[in-house]
Amino acid sequence: MTTMTGGTAASAEAVLDYDEVTSAFDPVLGLEVHVELHTATKMFCGCPTTFGAAPNTQVCPVCLGLPGALPVVNAVAVESAIRIGLALNCEIAQWCRFARKNYFYPDMPKNFQISQYDEPIAFNGWLDVEVPAEHGEGTEVFRVEIERAHMEEDTGKSTHIGGLTGRIHGATHSLVDYNRAGIPLIEIVTKPIVGAGERAPEVARAYVATLRDLLKALDVSDVKMEQGSMRCDVNLSLMPKGSSQFGTRSETKNVNSLRSVERAVRFEMCRHGAVLSSGGSIVQETRHWHEDTGVTTSGRVKSDAEDYRYFPEPDLVPIAPSRELVEELRATLPEPPTERRKRLQNGWGFSDLEMRDVVNAGLVELIEETVAAGASPAAARKWWSGEIARRANAEGQDVPTYAGVLGVTPAHVVELESLITSGRLNDSMARQAWEGVLAGEGTPTQVADARGLELVQDTGALEAAVDEVIAANPDIADKIRDGKVQAVGALIGQVMKAMKGQADAAAVRELIIGKLT
Repeated sequence: MTTMTGGTAASAEAVLDYDEVTSAFDPVLGLEVHVELHTATKMFCGCPTTFGAAPNTQVCPVCLGLPGALPVVNAVAVESAIRIGLALNCEIAQWCRFARKNYFYPDMPKNFQISQYDEPIAFNGWLDVEVPAEHGEGTEVFRVEIERAHMEEDTGKSTHIGGLTGRIHGATHSLVDYNRAGIPLIEIVTKPIVGAGERAPEVARAYVATLRDLLKALDVSDVKMEQGSMRCDVNLSLMPKGSSQFGTRSETKNVNSLRSVERAVRFEMCRHGAVLSSGGSIVQETRHWHEDTGVTTSGRVKSDAEDYRYFPEPDLVPIAPSRELVEELRATLPEPPTERRKRLQNGWGFSDLEMRDVVNAGLVELIEETVAAGASPAAARKWWSGEIARRANAEGQDVPTYAGVLGVTPAHVVELESLITSGRLNDSMARQAWEGVLAGEGTPTQVADARGLELVQDTGALEAAVDEVIAANPDIADKIRDGKVQAVGALIGQVMKAMKGQADAAAVRELIIGKLT
């Protein structure tokens, strides 16, 4: 079924039902991920790269493109590029050079971008990604082949003022911040991804997630998609079932979350499907992703490589990394994130489903730190994936970031668990204490002290409450005496209510059964 989507009649576009798309067409994906390196200085000058600095305070004649200013390559950025290439199972070029990519845009002060064209530093690699098995528990591996990973510099940032959409169309004026201009970028480009079928959106998300984990493990970038230090361009085309001829592609630019990558692929499949099913032709163009509405809109007709008039950068010498350096850098590669997760899962005793939820919530490192601090894996997973995860999601943040804002640490989880195992708190009380910690009331112990949370240790008071409840419920007591032990739950609830929740349910159960059997 074809429907219309979009904010206005002018922007509304037809989309085809997803099942109809996948029954008639095979999607072809191409993902381009831009990664800002967290080097101390920019790619070709000594300006700092601090995020959030006042506009145009981290600039110099080189990154502003002033006449006579000459670039110098950042050696750490080159080494980071090589390490990324090695982690992606790429070949590392013995000789490569930079090129000028010529185009005019206000955030490009030189009117060209120093990049790499036909001679990238890393090429011909692959990355295995895991997606949930279609049937049953477990995962399936999908191999994504890597075309290239090349070095370039980032552009400045334009802010368009006065319009309704934040884009240049309809704006009254624009502001440009050149702090970002010249920050080292690595662009990782996949080969065409075919064979994913109806799972294409899922595979795209899994690839970007796996790549993000890998880059974080390499410690070459903070990979904060919400801040733009990792951005994904989604190329998509459809070809009729049974055909091997790729269709015309669209490129959705600067998608900045895993969820949006998946949604953008799905929407573009439905949009392409509607155009092709009605006999129309796809326009090769860039598209803008709208997070609020979940749709893309047309940007500009897509330029081909020849339109950029690439030519070798005359102010920079070629880069020729020695094989000895490459092997030295290979020795610095960390344990692959996928293998590390499997090792941790085995050690923690999590099921595949539990581990998948932990990974999807971004909790692996936080749980690892909490276990290292002395908590059990089960407790770490329970407390980090519960109330704090719910609140973080409501605030649009991941749990580690949200926990950092609140000042909640692994030590708090360890202390909370010790209050339970020592017998001071039951689970219900522990949840109250945890809520207090999240509210900024102090440590779990401080919250428990302030709120008067403590299990009743007076066995006489507890026994008296049990006797009263048994006396008030002779029918239930008789059932338990007759062997229907499951009926004890009703009495436990009444005792807990009488004790205002400050009793150990296990001890209450033991007392009741001891008196009635």
